[in-house]
Formats: sequence, structure tokens, C-alpha cells
Amino acid sequence: MNKIGVLVVDDSGVMRALLSSIINAAGDMHVVAMAATAAEARETVKSSNPDVMTLDVEMPGMDGLDFLDRLMRLRPMPVVMISGLTARGSDTALKALELGALEVVAKPRSDSQRGIYDAATEICDKIRAAYHARSRVGAGRNSLSNGANKNSMASDGPVLGARVQQENFIMIGASTGGTEAIKDVLVPLPAEMPPILMVQHMPEMFTGSFAKRLDSLARVHVKEAEDGERIRPGVAYLAPGHSHLSIRKTAAGYVCALADTPPVNRHRPAVDVLFNSAASVLGERALSILLTGMGKDGAQGMLAMRRAGSWTVAQDEESSVVWGMPREAIQIGAACEVASVRDIPGLLLARLRAGRH
Repeated sequence: MNKIGVLVVDDSGVMRALLSSIINAAGDMHVVAMAATAAEARETVKSSNPDVMTLDVEMPGMDGLDFLDRLMRLRPMPVVMISGLTARGSDTALKALELGALEVVAKPRSDSQRGIYDAATEICDKIRAAYHARSRVGAGRNSLSNGANKNSMASDGPVLGARVQQENFIMIGASTGGTEAIKDVLVPLPAEMPPILMVQHMPEMFTGSFAKRLDSLARVHVKEAEDGERIRPGVAYLAPGHSHLSIRKTAAGYVCALADTPPVNRHRPAVDVLFNSAASVLGERALSILLTGMGKDGAQGMLAMRRAGSWTVAQDEESSVVWGMPREAIQIGAACEVASVRDIPGLLLARLRAGRH
């Protein structure tokens, strides 16, 4: 088996050494070269021809964003952004996803053995996901900030009635490529929507910024979910990167429930946790959407939802960055429908207006 060749780009020699040791310790990948600056990386790409690049967000001289922008125009390739634990780093990493990076991950902490172990697992998983998505790189630039805003879009068709908004709930799960896919689903929707609960596989340092960015684009209000908060129509709740999100029924109504219990399918938050809770608590009142991502998280939960009477839709292969999670759901019979991500909002609205799943 050919190993995944990785180019490590970081201005810190210590971080380059740490990332290289993590990558070389994995059995299916190895470091083919390292670079300390964007200029050095540009030349190294030509000479080493890597399969995947890990790229530091904040670098001296030409920063990671400028370099990524040029790279994706001149020599598109799978890129995993490595971000420090700073607010600026988080925002820049999200912008990198818009420019074509496939994954973002927090820099490992070298002062904690457990932290290094956890980071190593995540970094290697992200590199694998980026490698498997290589055929999609350059197919289309992401557009989380391409001009649209919640005040400039017209709703398609009649507004959903109050009963539809109050009696239905929408669950969304995604991983690699999901930041763009979730945007594609949310932006066309009217403000008068049933509650939406979402899981995107993403480190906790990024989920708050991601929710704020979606909120600036979508007509529904998007926020990071809080434990115990009441779930309301017209709001999309994003699972924070540190906790599983589920739905719970109380005397006061339905609320978000967060838990820092062990990862499920190697993820926390996990889509299966959200979908299984919806199947148990909501039954046919829930609708679920499973979007692009590597692995199988969400497939079994979607199957449980379909068996409970829910309407379920999986993203098709052509529009997926990585057709792993949706494919798994389709193979086990969990998806009622399969559709392009661009068609999912229309299907969802039609289903809600029909009044019965």
C-alpha cells in the first residue's frame, strides 16, 4: 500500500518536528518534506509532489491564507489547516475553508502527553479525510462569505405555517466538507423554520466562530447550543466542539442537552448521538439530513430515525467532498431520499409544506 505523502508547513521548528513525528508514526502516511515559509513551501510542492499539505494558519511574511489562495488557483491540492489556540487563528482557519482547505485542526500541545496523543489521532484522521477528498479539490471554491446575507435573499414559495414550525424538528450532520454543505442547506431557507439541531465534526475552538459566520448569512438565527436551553422555531443550534448534542423533553418543552461523555464513532460531538435522541424523543416529528463526511457517523442514527417514522435524506456522491457518511446511510437503508446538496433545501421545504413525512 502506498503511503500518503505529507508536506508539513510551519514556521516553528518545534512544531514541524512534532507534526512530523505524529505523521511518521502512523502506518499509512509519511512526511515527504517540510517548509518554514510560504515561499519555501511553494518550491517544495514542486519538488516533492505531496498528496496532502498541512499548513500553519499564522506565519510571518505571506500568511497561510494568502498562500492557500494562490495555491488553490495555481496548483490545487488537499490542505489541512493547523491553527493555534487564538481567536484570530480560529477566524482565519474558517476563512481557509472558504478558500478550499478541506479540514482544520488545532495545533497539538507539546506540554501534555495526553494532549499529544489526542491531537495525533485527530491530525491523522484529518489527513486521511483530505487525501480521500483529493478528487474534489479545485472542483469549486467555497463561498461562505461570497456576498449573500440574510437581508438580501428572497424566500421561495409560501412561508411555513406556525403549526409546521412548532411540530417539526430538523437534524443535520456533517464532517469533511460540511462547513460549505451546511451553508448550502441553511442559506436558502426562510426565517420561519422549525428548530434545527446540527453536528459538524470540528474542534471546539472553531464552532463558535462557525456559528457566528452562518448566522451572518442565513435568515434563521444560528448559535452554538447551550445545555438546558429551550429549543425554539427559527433557530439553528450547532453542537459545540467539546460536547455531544441531543434533544430532551422536559415539562417546559424541548431543550438542548450537552454531554462531554466519551466519543462515539471516534467523534465528540457525534451525529449518531443527535440522531438517536431524535428517534427516541421525536419519532416522526423529526427530519434528518446527512451531509458529506468520511466514516460512518450518523448512519445508524439515521436508520433509527427512519424506523421511528422520520423523513431522511442523504447527500449524493457527486456533490459530496467525501462520500462516506451519506454512502453508509444509503447502504443500510437509512435514507428515504438521496439528493444533491443544492436540492436538499427545496426537498426539505416541500416535505414540511406537505404536512406529513
